[in-house]
Amino acid sequence: MTDLPFTLDQLRILKAIALEGSFKKAANSLYISQPAVSLQIQNLERQLNTPLFDRGSRKSQLTEAGKLLLRYGIRILALCEETCRALEDVQTLQGGKLIVGASQTTGTYLMPRLIGLFRQRYPQVTVQLQVHSTRRISWSVANGQVDIAVIGGEVPSELQEILQITSYAEDELALIVPKSHPFSKIEKIKKEDLYRLRFIALDTQSTIRKVIDKVLNQHGIDSTRFAIEMELNSIEAIKNAVQSGLGAAFVSVSAIAKELELGILHWSRIEDVTIKRMLSIIVNPNRYKSKAADTFNREILNLFVSPIKLLTYRIY
Repeated sequence: MTDLPFTLDQLRILKAIALEGSFKKAANSLYISQPAVSLQIQNLERQLNTPLFDRGSRKSQLTEAGKLLLRYGIRILALCEETCRALEDVQTLQGGKLIVGASQTTGTYLMPRLIGLFRQRYPQVTVQLQVHSTRRISWSVANGQVDIAVIGGEVPSELQEILQITSYAEDELALIVPKSHPFSKIEKIKKEDLYRLRFIALDTQSTIRKVIDKVLNQHGIDSTRFAIEMELNSIEAIKNAVQSGLGAAFVSVSAIAKELELGILHWSRIEDVTIKRMLSIIVNPNRYKSKAADTFNREILNLFVSPIKLLTYRIY
């Protein structure tokens, strides 16, 4: 077998340049000097006998050969990381690392509680939480960069045959108004009452917004008629806007447990309408499944299949 024309360090540097967009930023991210980065790339190009970057471009633009090497390099580095974690995991849960993924709302309000429970039982395991869009988290699981994830959106169609998708729990979406709002005195409002409200909403591309619109339309409610006062990209910003009396909003019940307990916000029920979405657990069955990931799924996720039950569970 001939010697490989590249090293893992060179692949790491190539990946860093592609991610950071420049040699200087890549050097900073790797805590090495810029001349060292340039020298490694020069050696790599000489070993491969082909240019990897377009020297005529102001930015660090990859050539076709560079893009090809980067694509394989990312897979090689991911497999190396997976190998190291598998070796750490051989004996027991006396160490190792667990990488958990989650979509935005789930990652902000549910996963910290789940991880807290896991860390109580296995304090020696390092846990990393990645919170991104459902699409990005799904790709991270597919590529082996995340062990296990809980998502609230739909897995991209191109990954549905690759990933193992398991229904986890129903997450109810609540209509919230300020405690001082007249609706807080009514047990259940009518569908027609929704058209009288001013709404604070997530942007139209958000997963939760799409679920809300779909379910409301199924119940004969035309969400396009709602008076949208403003669109925000943060659940916390939406809650604060509602508390300030700027409007009403639909948010996940998991995001308002504390506010409901303190009486800051009011959950207005709608006659004959319940808005729910299904949370799912995703893993890649073709990747190594660490003992930490298996234990997290079996001992933590399977215990708490209700977001409300989880959020009312006390950690001491």
